Amino acid sequence: MSSPLHDVWEAAASSPFSPAIGKNTQFTVGFVLLAIALVLTTIFGLNRSFVNLPVLGVPASLAFGFGAVYMICAVGVYV
Repeated sequence: MSSPLHDVWEAAASSPFSPAIGKNTQFTVGFVLLAIALVLTTIFGLNRSFVNLPVLGVPASLAFGFGAVYMICAVGVYV
């Protein structure tokens, strides 16, 4: 008698995971996103208004967040 967890395990073994961003390009993607975040944050800091918040502030924070994660994945975390 097989369990549902074992069936999921067997199904996953036949289809390996392939990431959207390859390991060789994670550093480049992370660096570009962090650079975009820096530029957008600088422009937002020069002209702070409620109108610029969704136009510059939100994309800057998203670029920083994803760029930081990709950079951490690219260089590795050693504790």
